[in-house]
Amino acid sequence: MGCVESMNYEILLRDATFKESRDFIRGNFKESIDVQPGFKIFDVYVIGLPPIAIGLDGDFVIFPYTKPCHGTFLLRVEDKDEAARLRLLKK
Repeated sequence: MGCVESMNYEILLRDATFKESRDFIRGNFKESIDVQPGFKIFDVYVIGLPPIAIGLDGDFVIFPYTKPCHGTFLLRVEDKDEAARLRLLKK
């Protein structure tokens, strides 16, 4: 995909810290994976304070996204292939 703006996403949290995002993911989703800053998801590099949690819920991927001058958002995007790729990394 490459550009978050072109994705069909749902905003779960606005102006969230990375800790708030991590706690929300771990508290609300059964599956998650921790990654380091610079991890590539949807052809976009994730930035933030490690560990960065990425949640999985069926075909949905939940991840924090920082937009310069706008803050950090916790986004939910449906993508079967990306969810499957992330699940393989957990093994």
